[in-house]
Amino acid sequence: MAQKKISPKAKITGDKIIVLDFGSQYTQLIARRLRELRFYAEIHPHHISASQLKALNPAGIILSGGPASVYDNEAPQVDKIIFSLGVPVLGICYGLQLICHLTGGKVSPSYEREYGRSTLRSRKASKLLKGIKPGQVWMSHGDRIEKLPKRFSVIGVTENSPMAAFADEKAAVYGVQFHPEVHHSTQGKVILKNFAASICKMKPTWTMSRFVEEKIREIRTLVKNERVLLGLSGGVDSTVTAKLLHDAVGDKLTCVYVDTGLMRKNETEAVKERFKKEFGIDLHVVNAEEKFLVALEGVTEPEKKRKIIGKLFLDAFAAKGRELGHHEFLAQGTLYTDVIESVSVKGPSQTIKSHHNRVQGVLDLIKAGRVIEPLSELFKDEVRRLGMALKIDRELLFRHPFPGPGLAIRILTAVTRENLRTLRDADQILIEELKASKWYSKIWQAGAIFLPVRSVGVMGDNRTYENVIALRLVTSEDGMTADFAHVPYDVLAKIASRIINEVRGVNRVVYDISSKPPATIEWE
Repeated sequence: MAQKKISPKAKITGDKIIVLDFGSQYTQLIARRLRELRFYAEIHPHHISASQLKALNPAGIILSGGPASVYDNEAPQVDKIIFSLGVPVLGICYGLQLICHLTGGKVSPSYEREYGRSTLRSRKASKLLKGIKPGQVWMSHGDRIEKLPKRFSVIGVTENSPMAAFADEKAAVYGVQFHPEVHHSTQGKVILKNFAASICKMKPTWTMSRFVEEKIREIRTLVKNERVLLGLSGGVDSTVTAKLLHDAVGDKLTCVYVDTGLMRKNETEAVKERFKKEFGIDLHVVNAEEKFLVALEGVTEPEKKRKIIGKLFLDAFAAKGRELGHHEFLAQGTLYTDVIESVSVKGPSQTIKSHHNRVQGVLDLIKAGRVIEPLSELFKDEVRRLGMALKIDRELLFRHPFPGPGLAIRILTAVTRENLRTLRDADQILIEELKASKWYSKIWQAGAIFLPVRSVGVMGDNRTYENVIALRLVTSEDGMTADFAHVPYDVLAKIASRIINEVRGVNRVVYDISSKPPATIEWE
């Protein structure tokens, strides 16, 4: 790619690490781990120009992993000028291979692909692997390095990777074949800390309080004297978004809650009370249940449900906005997991599913620069820490995640009033019993799922043919990976017994023991 050259003498002494995204599903974890270590990091697309990169004033650059092979015709690239900026560079997985490819080495398909756990051992002393003992790392690659570039040397090996980590210490360019950012790489944080502190010479000064200050300043600069319209779901994400925006722009913020009829039991009344009593934020409620149920009648395909809900929400929201007067900006409580699972906005990450806040109308507004998504670089646990910094009640912050499209995507068949009633009642019992048994706080997310099957049962002396409810309870650190919660049998038995006995139309309860991956947390 032809771009203006930057003098290699122009050494940058920056205050952040820039992560260039090449499409890995783990890209955001790199920035997240660095922020956990209190080193500020930002993610940018791999095709950012050298001049734009320089203007960001990076202390270091990390090239993420990705699904491509560097020798493919359309493989994502980066301008080689980054090696002349005078800042350290670390390549992870695809990033390592790209460094090798661009600096004179050779990469080719491997006969022995390496996925999952491996044991890393240091080959020679290096700043990157300082303090690292033989330990587990997470591999995910099908290519291998055949020839190192000049001036590079091997600093780490695994059973199947004789060049699992390399370095040009003089140029401060490093590469690792594994993923130090994932939980399964047991010393990954040490490696990232070595890169940030020892190699990039950064100080651990970033905190959530600093994030609040910077985000408020950013919002005020963007909004100026305009008004902001925020659509609320009443969940953790939209609540934190509302509080942050209100702290930033005060009465320039207007909050609208669209009652879709797809929420949990008594949720609408709870949202009204919370925003009036706890936050003092003016809330406008739109009763749109009938419109949503009519539009969803007979619809069973998950993506179609999401798109219908997203469009109807936006229509109802926009209509209320017009009634309330002109608002220049739309705000959403979008998280990074929403972004990477629907459409890649910062790199070639693979789409998994669409989200209600990524329907075409919203995408058009995003393109026009009229959408504010202050949480879009954060994971759920980071949003909770942000909420604590904003002094939001802890009990509210640690509610389980709830899908934007509501119970519609937990009903794996057509959405009807009767199905919604059944699922609401089952879901309420589930949450009540988890709280009573002290398991609620140990679980990342819990929800009841209405299955598209009926089963034979016996109640009293009568044969029944009724609905089946699945329980989906998972533990997770950030929602990117998850395991089913190992809830005691007696707790599950009580939940199942109450649902079958108290919820009309249910005669069977099953427990989902799938992990993510290969399954997702939600069923649709």
